Amino acid sequence: MSQPSSPPASGRPARRTTVQGGTGGAVRVAAGHRAHVVNTLGQQVADTWAVGLHGGTALSMSHSRLATGHVSPRVGDVLVDDLRQPMLAVVADTSGGGHDTLIAACDPQRYRALGADDGHANCSDNYRAAVSAAGLEPRSTPDPLNLFMAVPIAADGSLALEPSSAPAGSEVVFEALQDLVLVVSACPQDMVPISGTTSAPRQIDLYTD
Repeated sequence: MSQPSSPPASGRPARRTTVQGGTGGAVRVAAGHRAHVVNTLGQQVADTWAVGLHGGTALSMSHSRLATGHVSPRVGDVLVDDLRQPMLAVVADTSGGGHDTLIAACDPQRYRALGADDGHANCSDNYRAAVSAAGLEPRSTPDPLNLFMAVPIAADGSLALEPSSAPAGSEVVFEALQDLVLVVSACPQDMVPISGTTSAPRQIDLYTD
């Protein structure tokens, strides 16, 4: 739900969209404008996507890893879509970094494998619902940019899923390099402690100028 607000003390832009824990949301961002993805209460993983408004391209993790030369995006990186066109520039990050680009969005099969009951909220469904609500036709869920997610890679190439260390109020700021819809799911994962061990899924706030 989008709601006007006065500019926060940090100087963030005045329009805010709150994505409640376990749900998804989307905002339109015109080329040249910025979006702040804020880990308001800390440690919450935010699966993040972008969909182009002209041509239906999508932010691509595999293409972006090659374009940036990094497994985890850094300030100054330009992330690209699945046609290798510049889509998002990372202009600021106060979270400590370490965002994941390797792990697929959680989906019904993931929760069945973990022993959850049918109907568990998941990022794949959140993505499709948010894209539809934004007036676009959802397609298969692209691999997300998992902001604030700690997935260390060991020397032998093995992966671990660790609790996020992103502090409360930390944020990643993107500049849109084309007209797009930015989609965020405040990940509902509560069976693996990627968003910490002490709380239910928590909100993510989006600020746009």
